[in-house]
Amino acid sequence: MTTRRDFLRGCLAGGAAAAATVVPEVACARDTLQRPPEALGLLYDATLCVGCQACVAACKQVNANPAEFTAVDKLWDTPLDTSGHTFNLIKMYRNGTMETKDAETNGFAFMKTSCMHCADPSCVSACPVSAMTKDPLTGVVGYDADACIGCRYCVAACPFGIPKYQYDSPTGKIGKCELCRHRHKDGHYSACAEVCPTGATLFGRTEDLLAEAKRRLALKPGEWTTMPRGRLAKPGETAEEAARWKGLRNQDYAAQVGAYKQHVYGETEYGGTQVLKLSAVEFEKVGMPNLPPKAAAATSETIQHSLYGGLVMPLAVLAGLTWVAKRNVVHDEDDKQGGQS
Repeated sequence: MTTRRDFLRGCLAGGAAAAATVVPEVACARDTLQRPPEALGLLYDATLCVGCQACVAACKQVNANPAEFTAVDKLWDTPLDTSGHTFNLIKMYRNGTMETKDAETNGFAFMKTSCMHCADPSCVSACPVSAMTKDPLTGVVGYDADACIGCRYCVAACPFGIPKYQYDSPTGKIGKCELCRHRHKDGHYSACAEVCPTGATLFGRTEDLLAEAKRRLALKPGEWTTMPRGRLAKPGETAEEAARWKGLRNQDYAAQVGAYKQHVYGETEYGGTQVLKLSAVEFEKVGMPNLPPKAAAATSETIQHSLYGGLVMPLAVLAGLTWVAKRNVVHDEDDKQGGQS
């Protein structure tokens, strides 16, 4: 008599054997995808952020997202983390007496939390129905609610914990920052950058934002410099290109350079992201994960396509189940002989 354990063991063995005969070679991971040349993104400078949360309110407004209340505060929109209805949030690092801004000891600092728009996004790779997409021109990671089946693979795949499931949605939707792509056609860029009073969040081409970030890192802490607000114009931008965008652009103001950690977060992390960050406090302490320079999608997607391309894995498992079932079937003749003995 075949036990449940024997049946499962046989299924696994049969499936593995069948898969081995169908997939003769081990898949090699593809190269990590790069940012498009005209990729759009954000530069967030934590030393310029004052924690006013204007970007949070603007994001809610342009995306028609409702307020979220905590158990403590029932009067104000006070989300504790990003969610299916909160795409952007400013979090706070606290230590000791919190006397000095941007100090790791006895200080405090701010950090923006929103979609990083990875060059090689795991959410896009993991989505089985292409509800998550990456624009080939702008690089913006977008979401199509009509295509989504609510499987939440994107939620599990993202190393930044950004896509969030809307549990109150009857159709099972995902919520995340899409860099306000729905406003681009009207000449408006990301609302968080449009309203930021200090230029802590800056919109532009990722290539130009990276150059601006490195310019700041090269300056001495405490040195005065000009900081752009709103949208960073690309070098040699024509009047026609400039006229495409509304809102603040190149409205510089004088500010002191922060004591930055000499690293632009997002330049290389996870294959690179289109949202870049500067901070005077270690990035791990302000909530940013320590990630390798290679995107996981480069490996996982290759394995998925190898196993599921042409229904290889499903057919292999079916073959294994069929083999186990046939091996353990009891024929009528055996039943009769067993009954006569």
